[in-house]
Amino acid sequence: MTAAVKRSILRWVHIIFALPILGYVYGPPEEVLQYRDYFRFLYVPVVVATGFWMWKGDAVRRLISQKPTSVSNK
Repeated sequence: MTAAVKRSILRWVHIIFALPILGYVYGPPEEVLQYRDYFRFLYVPVVVATGFWMWKGDAVRRLISQKPTSVSNK
């Protein structure tokens, strides 16, 4: 899987999970209250995680993939 395909998938997941948030914000309050937990625990965390990954994912990958430096005990 190429990097462009991964970015495209991540971008579409971000967009699709962000669309219901617009409905929550602009919907009638008495109707959206029953879906409040979905937004708190599913939609917002996914949007935040995908947004962060698109923004700083490369730096996180580089940080994780670095080999630990060996410390010599003298």
